[in-house]
Amino acid sequence: MIAGQPEIFLGLGANLGNRAANLRMALRYLTPLAAVTAVSSLYETVPVGVAEQPPYYNAVCRLATGLTPRGLLRYLKTIEFEIGRRPGQRWGPRPIDLDLLLYGDVVLESADLVLPHPLVPRRAFVLVPLAEIAPDLRHPLLGATVSELLPALAEDDLRGVEKIEAPGWEKRP
Repeated sequence: MIAGQPEIFLGLGANLGNRAANLRMALRYLTPLAAVTAVSSLYETVPVGVAEQPPYYNAVCRLATGLTPRGLLRYLKTIEFEIGRRPGQRWGPRPIDLDLLLYGDVVLESADLVLPHPLVPRRAFVLVPLAEIAPDLRHPLLGATVSELLPALAEDDLRGVEKIEAPGWEKRP
């Protein structure tokens, strides 16, 4: 964590193209305006929402930035566009998906942004990598730590999340 800046957590996902390369590219695109301070292992996960699509690669990163939550969201959308994401089916296949999960203790609800992300407590593909890098992080609305939220997930959901690469995967060319 960088002094004076909130801990921010992003979910990263991709299931089209070279999934790992797309995630690495997204992390590199973040660096001009954010300091990435931790990255989870890389996980292969089953799709949620639309079953008939390729499996995802997912990870979570922690970062610090001077951008506001909305400014960061706009920047994430720009990165997604640069990597090839275009409007399409909700929860459908995509070359990159960047979700703003938590922005410190900020609680915000608007048409374009909800913080904390409302699906964090129900998504194994988010909680498993998040628990790896921030197990004691408290959800600002629920008061529970990430480690306390994990046992509430169904075993089937947890079985759909398989670690495929340890931390450091993001540094490869």
